Amino acid sequence: MGDDIELAPIKTPHPSDPQESGFALENDIKNTPPSEHGDEESDEDEEDLVVDDGTQALLGSSRSPNPAGTTPKDSLGTAKGKTKTWPQIKSIVIESAPTLLFTTVGLVFTGELLDQVSRWRPMREVDQLIMIIPVVLNLKGNLEMNLSARLGTAANVGELDDSPTRRSIITGNLALLQVQATVVSFVAAGVSLLLGLILPKQVEGEETAARAVAEAEGRKSGFPTFIMVASSAMTAACLSSLLLGSFMCGLVVICRRYGLDPDNIAPPIASCLGDLITLILLAAVSSVLIFVLHTPIPATVALIVILSAISCGMYTRRNSHVAPLLTQGWAPLFGAMVISSGTGIVLDLFVSRYAGFALLAVVISGLPGGVGAIFTSRLSTRLHAAALTLAPPAVAGSAEPSSTLVMITLLLVTLPVEVIFLSIITGLGWLKLPFIFIVFSVVFFCLAVSSSLIIARALTNFLWARNLDPDMYALPIHSALMDLIGQLLLVVCFEIVSLFGGQVQVKPRT
Repeated sequence: MGDDIELAPIKTPHPSDPQESGFALENDIKNTPPSEHGDEESDEDEEDLVVDDGTQALLGSSRSPNPAGTTPKDSLGTAKGKTKTWPQIKSIVIESAPTLLFTTVGLVFTGELLDQVSRWRPMREVDQLIMIIPVVLNLKGNLEMNLSARLGTAANVGELDDSPTRRSIITGNLALLQVQATVVSFVAAGVSLLLGLILPKQVEGEETAARAVAEAEGRKSGFPTFIMVASSAMTAACLSSLLLGSFMCGLVVICRRYGLDPDNIAPPIASCLGDLITLILLAAVSSVLIFVLHTPIPATVALIVILSAISCGMYTRRNSHVAPLLTQGWAPLFGAMVISSGTGIVLDLFVSRYAGFALLAVVISGLPGGVGAIFTSRLSTRLHAAALTLAPPAVAGSAEPSSTLVMITLLLVTLPVEVIFLSIITGLGWLKLPFIFIVFSVVFFCLAVSSSLIIARALTNFLWARNLDPDMYALPIHSALMDLIGQLLLVVCFEIVSLFGGQVQVKPRT
C-alpha cells in the first residue's frame, strides 16, 4: 500500500518534456509524435491537464496508445465519437445500482434499529450511550470506507494480484483498522462525556425538568459510567472492524477475480454495514456491561482492548505496506467528527419537530454520501493509476467515460432507488407521505446527490493537487459534509411542504 501514500507530485506538462507528468503519460503524449495541428492544440491540452487533473485521469486511464495518424484528442473518443463509452456506463449501472439499493435497505433498517435500541435499558439509564451513537457510527463508517477505497485502488493497480503481497496488504490493513477503531471509539466516548456535561446547560428550564425526570428514572453518571461507555464503544468498534474489515477484504478480492470494479461496489456497502453492525454490537455489549457497571469488569475489558490495539500497532509498524498509514489520515477523521457534531445538533433540533425526520434523514444523507463515495473512489483510483502510468481494467474496446457523464449516470441510478425507498416506508406503513412531500423530497434528494458528486470531484482534485492521498483524506470529510447538507435540505423540504399545508404522519408505536 505504499504507493497509495507516496504520491507522485503533480507537475505541469511541458511540450519539450512530456515524461515529466504522470497525466501526460496517461494521455499517451509519451508515445505520440507531435501533432500536425501545431502548438495551439498542445497548449490547450496542457491547460486541461492543469485545471482538471482528476477529470483527465478519469478520461485517460484506460486508453490504448494513439493509432497512427490520430491526434490525442481523437484518442479520447470524444471529439469524433469513434470510441464508445456505453460499455463502461453499463458496467457502472449494473455494479452500482444493486449496491445502492442494498445500502438503502440497510440504512432503513439501521434507522428502525436505532429507534428500537433507544428504548433499551442501557440507553435509558446512561445518557452518554445515546450521545455516542452518531459520533462513533460516523467515525467507524469512515474507517471502513477508507479501507475499501485503499483496497480498491490496490486492486485496480494490480497490487493484489501477487499472493504474498495481497496477504501482507490485507493483514496489515486489518491490524491498522483495529488501532484506528480503538482510538476513534475512545475519543467518541470522551466527546459524549463532554456533550453530557455541556448540553444540559443550554436550555435551563426544559433541561432542568428533563434532568429531574432522568434522576427519577435512575439514570447513571460519573467515572464508572464513562469507563463502561468507553469499554462498550471500543469493544463494539473493534469487533465490528474485525468482522466487517474481513468481509470488505474478501469482497474486494472477489471483485478483482471476477473482473468487477470494487470502486463501484465496496464503499457504500462499507458505510451501510459499518453503521448496522457497529450499532448492533454497541447495543449488545452495553446491555451486558450495564449489569456489572460498578465492578472491575468494564475496566478490564477496556484494558484488554487497548493491549490488543497496541499489539496490532506494533505489527502494523513492521508491515511496509501500511506502516506510513499509522501517522496519516487522523486529521480528516477528527475533522469529520467536528462536522458530525453539527449534524447531531440539527438532528436534535428537528427530530421532535417533524414527524418521520429521523427515518428520512438516514437515507437523504446516507444515499448521496454513498454515491459520492463511489465517485471519489473511482477518481482516486484513476489518479493513482495515472501517477503510476498504469491503466485500470476496462471493458474491451471501450473508453473511460468523462467525469461529467459518470456524475449524470450516478444521479440517474439513484433516482429509482429513492423512489423505491419512499415506496417501502409508505407500503410498510411506517410513514404516510402526502404527494406534495414526495415531489419536493425527490427534488431535494436530487440536489443532495448533485452536491455530493460536485463536492467529491472538487475535494479529490484539491487533495491530490496538494499531494494528499484521497483514499485517506477525502471520504471522511465528504461523508460528514453530506450528513450535514442532507439533513439541512430535509429541514428545508419539511418547511416548504408545511407552507402548502402538507404533513407527514408516523405509524403509531405499539
